[in-house]
Amino acid sequence: MSQVQRNKSASRVRIIGGQWRSRMLGFPEISGLRPTPDRVRETLFNWLGQTLDGKVCLDLFSGSGGLGFEALSRYARQVVMVETDPAALVALRSNAAALSAAAEIVASDAMGFLQRDKRLFDVIFLDPPFRQGWFDRLLPAVLPHLAQDGLLYLESEYSLTPPEPFSVYRSGKAGQVHYALWQRA
Repeated sequence: MSQVQRNKSASRVRIIGGQWRSRMLGFPEISGLRPTPDRVRETLFNWLGQTLDGKVCLDLFSGSGGLGFEALSRYARQVVMVETDPAALVALRSNAAALSAAAEIVASDAMGFLQRDKRLFDVIFLDPPFRQGWFDRLLPAVLPHLAQDGLLYLESEYSLTPPEPFSVYRSGKAGQVHYALWQRA
C-alpha cells in the first residue's frame, strides 16, 4: 500500500474502465484539487471511445491523475501528466508505480511545460483550478500542441464558448461543473 493510500487525510478516485477498472487510487487532500467525478469521466470516455489505442494524451493539470490514469487504463500509448504540487506529484508517482503505468510525470507549471515541450497530442485534458482565468491564457498556448485531428477536453465552473479554430464536439453539465470536448472546426 502506498504512502498516499495509508494517509488518513488522503482521498481516493476509482478508475472506471479498461485494464485497471475498479482500481482505487489515493491522492492527498489539496486545496482546490477536485477530481473529475466518475459520471463525468464515464461520459467523457464514452465520447472518446472505450479504447484509446495508440493515442498520445496530455493531462495538463493532473492533480489526482484520474483522467490520465483512465486514459492509460484504456490503452493510450502515452500519457504525459503535468503537475506543480509536490504532494500530488508524490501520489502520481506512487500510483503509477502501483499500476506499473508508463505515465510520464512532469513537475512543471502548465504554461512553462507548453513553452518548453514541442510534442503533439491526440487528446489534451484541461481541468485547471476554477476561478483563476486559465482558459484565456491556455487556449492559444495549447493549440500548437494539439494534433490536427486531436480533441481538447475542458472542465470549467461556467460554460465555455470555443474560439476559432475550435468547435464543440460534445458538452454537458454535472452539478456546478461544465465540461466539453472540442475539435478543430
